[in-house]
Amino acid sequence: MSANNSYESILVFSVAGGDESVQALTEKFKSLVEENGALESIDEWGKRRLAYPINDETEGYYILLRFASGPDFPAELERIVKITEGVLRSLVIKTE
Repeated sequence: MSANNSYESILVFSVAGGDESVQALTEKFKSLVEENGALESIDEWGKRRLAYPINDETEGYYILLRFASGPDFPAELERIVKITEGVLRSLVIKTE
């Protein structure tokens, strides 16, 4: 088993706080990944309509992070995402 695995994480941010809060959250998670692994790419999908309302919001800002890190970091990333205000949904998966 290699020391670094490849992962993808999709994050959906609330747009209620405006563009400044979205950019702040994007930078926060980008720097968090860079500190704990190697950020391969960040793909900003932008503002899109949600399939169903989350916390009375109908739109969210989507970003996709591709990164390589040790096996312990994804759990830490999920923990930080859960306690961060402004994140509506997230998913972290291991890629081949």
